[in-house]
Amino acid sequence: MTTVDTLHDDIAADARRQTEGRRSRMASTLRRVPPGLALSWFILATAFLWAVAPSLFTGYHPLEGVGGAQLKRPSAEHLLGTDALGRDLYARIVHGAVHSLTGAFVAVGLGLVVGTGLGVVAGSARRRFDDAIMRLVDVFLSIPPLLLSLSIIILLGFGTVNAAIAVGVTSVAGFARLARAEVVRVRRSDYVEAAFGSGGTFVSVLWRHILPNSLTSVLAFASLQFGSAVLQISTLGFLGYGAPPPTPEWGLLIAEGRNYISTAWWLTTAPGVVVVLVVLAANRVSQSFGKAAA
Repeated sequence: MTTVDTLHDDIAADARRQTEGRRSRMASTLRRVPPGLALSWFILATAFLWAVAPSLFTGYHPLEGVGGAQLKRPSAEHLLGTDALGRDLYARIVHGAVHSLTGAFVAVGLGLVVGTGLGVVAGSARRRFDDAIMRLVDVFLSIPPLLLSLSIIILLGFGTVNAAIAVGVTSVAGFARLARAEVVRVRRSDYVEAAFGSGGTFVSVLWRHILPNSLTSVLAFASLQFGSAVLQISTLGFLGYGAPPPTPEWGLLIAEGRNYISTAWWLTTAPGVVVVLVVLAANRVSQSFGKAAA
């Protein structure tokens, strides 16, 4: 065997060892993931895929009924049964994910941006501005979220986008209080004092040291608020303040099935279970983010 062949064999053996090492590390990492957390990620991934590509999961149209198929029980043909107009309930739940999840993302994004901005300003500004902002935050925290969101929807009008904005406004105060507390905590750290002592300006220290070390808990709180936003948007849809019929929004699906709860229990049970699973999965994932932040 020549020297070149020996070198090729050594390179191939080294590549195999690296591949096996990566596989063993990946398998070890997967074994350390709790089953509940893995299941939560699976539920959220499935819901997101429903929102992105619903046609991959069902061939039925969410708004068109099938003649003679009204109030059919769950079967192989209709996995979750049909409603009073013969529309496939599973298809309506799958296509409704885009409305509920998009609304939740808008609500969390609004609360994250506005609330974190207020919290950062309050935590880094002078005491007069800090007191003014936090007293405003206290006012928002004193109002029940559902009452505040209903008041905003009455002003803005009905619809998924307006419901998402209303839910986002109710979360601004929570983000602001948490961001302000984290900024104040980080500002008192030794490395921040050293950065100021070495000639760093307020803006540079805020951008390079305070924000990166104070937003981890805020992002974990955002994942927790996502589940809460899904629940609040579904509640508003159930009360009739969200998307108008025949939009297959999850809360509206539960409301539409109330009149048939004694004869067609699946019309309220199936979308209700989906909402509960998504909310619980988001809460479980947020807990893992919170532990990582700690």
